[in-house]
Amino acid sequence: MGPVIGDLLPLAIGVALSPIPVVAAILMLLSANAGRASAGFALGWVTGILAVTGLVTAAAASGLMSSAGRPSAAASAIKIAMGLLLVFIAFRQWGSRKDDSIPGWMKAIDELGVAKAAGFGLLLSVLNPKNLLLCITAGVTIGTSGLNPAGTAAAIAVFVFLGAASVVVPVGGYAIAANQLRGALARLKNWLQANNHTVIAVVFMVMGTTAFAKGVSGF
Repeated sequence: MGPVIGDLLPLAIGVALSPIPVVAAILMLLSANAGRASAGFALGWVTGILAVTGLVTAAAASGLMSSAGRPSAAASAIKIAMGLLLVFIAFRQWGSRKDDSIPGWMKAIDELGVAKAAGFGLLLSVLNPKNLLLCITAGVTIGTSGLNPAGTAAAIAVFVFLGAASVVVPVGGYAIAANQLRGALARLKNWLQANNHTVIAVVFMVMGTTAFAKGVSGF
């Protein structure tokens, strides 16, 4: 269990440090419908991470990606491919690090109700290519680890908890101490908007090289 959690930790940190969902959650916390919209977004975000990771884990654990108690060539090839894609994204994001324009979707967050916010959180976790790559890599890692069902469920829970923490913690904190957190959240939002490309580049370079190395070692 320990080695699996060690492999999952950088992937979960990569999900947690993804600037887009964090900025989206903060914007909702600063909106007119702060409490309900942010709670819906957090629920959708957690559900999406859990669904993707769980489905990929089940597919990987079915035997198609493991052989003789260790990852098969297919699983190793997937990790290599995921690693190369993450490194490619890292280079692209680094090249765009000076772009501080605000995406159009950020301007529409003030108008989101709880249902639309939940749907947005779900879509962002499932359809965001960067987040999807990390969840797929985590699912393959868990599914080919040889853990028993309880260990597999625990590994998924740890990954989802850590990956979703950067959204869930601010939302939960706001529910307890909204007035005290409003200023800090506004400063964090501004910093993430100004540095989102750099953050993604650094995180994905680390994740990509780690996944690539794990894949190569499986052959």
